[in-house]
Amino acid sequence: MLVQEDKLEKFMLDSGLVSRAEISAAEKEAEKAGGSIGDVLVSAGKISKDDLRRVQAYILGVPFVDLKGQKIDFDTLSLIPEPIARKHNIVAFRKTASGLEVAMLDVDDLEAIDFVGKKVGVRILARLTDDGSIKGALLQYQKSLKAEFGEIIQQETRAVKMLAEDEGNPMSEKELKKLAEDLPVVRIVDTLLNHAIIQSASDIHIEPMENQLLIRYRIDGILHDAMVLPKNSAPGITARIKVLSNLKLDEKRLPQDGRFKIQLNNEKVSFRVSTLPTHNGEKTVMRLLRESTSGFSLESLGFHGVGLEALHNAMKQRVGMLLMTGPTGSGKTTTLYTLLDILNTPDVNISTVEDPIEYQMPRINQTQVKPEIGLTFANGLRSLLRQDPDIIMVGEIRDGETASLAINAALTGHLVLSTLHTNSAAGAIPRFIDMGGEPFLIISTVNVIVAQRLVRRLCGTKEKYFLTKSETEALGRKANLDRVLKTLAEEGIITKDTDWGHVPFYKPKPSTECEDGYKGRIGIHEVLHMSSAIRDLVITRAPAEKIEEQSRKEGMLTMLEDGIFKAAHGLTTIEEVFRVVSE
Repeated sequence: MLVQEDKLEKFMLDSGLVSRAEISAAEKEAEKAGGSIGDVLVSAGKISKDDLRRVQAYILGVPFVDLKGQKIDFDTLSLIPEPIARKHNIVAFRKTASGLEVAMLDVDDLEAIDFVGKKVGVRILARLTDDGSIKGALLQYQKSLKAEFGEIIQQETRAVKMLAEDEGNPMSEKELKKLAEDLPVVRIVDTLLNHAIIQSASDIHIEPMENQLLIRYRIDGILHDAMVLPKNSAPGITARIKVLSNLKLDEKRLPQDGRFKIQLNNEKVSFRVSTLPTHNGEKTVMRLLRESTSGFSLESLGFHGVGLEALHNAMKQRVGMLLMTGPTGSGKTTTLYTLLDILNTPDVNISTVEDPIEYQMPRINQTQVKPEIGLTFANGLRSLLRQDPDIIMVGEIRDGETASLAINAALTGHLVLSTLHTNSAAGAIPRFIDMGGEPFLIISTVNVIVAQRLVRRLCGTKEKYFLTKSETEALGRKANLDRVLKTLAEEGIITKDTDWGHVPFYKPKPSTECEDGYKGRIGIHEVLHMSSAIRDLVITRAPAEKIEEQSRKEGMLTMLEDGIFKAAHGLTTIEEVFRVVSE
């Protein structure tokens, strides 16, 4: 926005936003770089972008509006199409007798103002706003679209041709292909996929029932009914998904796997497709993999304290093994990719063997397992060792041969990252021994074992409460609360003299932004470091309970304890922790 520099300086000094010394330094920097003082102060972190916008609005006499938490009437909001609103950061929020009030980040964007004026045919009244207000308004487009999607699907379903098909009269491939290209079917499938992306679903389940077709989305780990369609729409929807993922249209007796990719709002999303014959027809499940999911940090995934330190130390090693354990859907792969992202520097060669490749990463050589042609995890890993890798990631250790090869790779100068399906970190060692790994080799190679689960993260609006004495005692029978309290104090979340009666916990509070009070997920972990005492236990083939007991003595928080820590930190609820951790 065009504001005279001298006026900007004077106002910021008068308002006490910055000191005279900071203004002088910004003047010199602006002169050298050929920019404005305001931009220099923002990039130096002296003021925020929103502060600068408020100052500019005041000087120019443009009203400033804060739309955070405000519900905008959808008829008014939709006067500006979402792509234009997103591209130009402009939203219509109020229609009055004198014109249409629009909130913008840049009131000098005359092109956007002119476009909106011509489209709605009324006078445009520009108002300045901040990033948070624009983000909240753009989110309201999506929430209103959810309701619209339901209507579109119902309309298109009525247009789907009725088809009689039974086991004695199956449709030919040509008929199925024609059905998959039927316009109403195409629209239904496109709408289902777009709806799932907007809802931030991780999976779509399309399940044929006796008299209807059930669509369910898994959102933040919980399955939700999305919609119910007539049974006659099932063949067309299944055929359309098979066309997209290059599967055989007329093969309905055997399971099939495929994948395809779409782009929505500049976001690329891959869909991993699995079909399975059931009594009522083919069930289809699609896993959504967002290609923009990279850029996590270990802290944002939920690692902290001693566990985070142990993980960083293991990553500094140039040899050995780092194992992730947990059930399907517990976020193991995301954690592994985050570790690879941190390790991915120009001086190392990283190669992976995966099934399937979930995220494509630059500068990493990723190989897809294909058992049908003999490319198994074991064969792929054997070939990788001839490719001069420094770091190897094996998607999963499933059998003795892969376990043996992974151990040998870790012994011969490679850092190996992999996953195992066990319920706890300590349980990974007996599992490894069951697969044929010798204890003396395991203690020479395994550096750290991480077990994890995912819990739903609380939204900003939440309800505070405190545990009663009886609740604290009940919790103390399942976890070492003294250890949790000590960790909370060590990490500065509570003061050292706080007791459990004064540690706040939270309950979900549903709001317009979070329907059930939760949004997104965070990991709860236990990080087992292979110490000399644990090595002695492994050599004697001690049970998992003994290994876990020793790890806890050395400061490891169990998953339940880490969950209680995160609940006391206000990130999740105790109920969520108990939902995912079986004790």
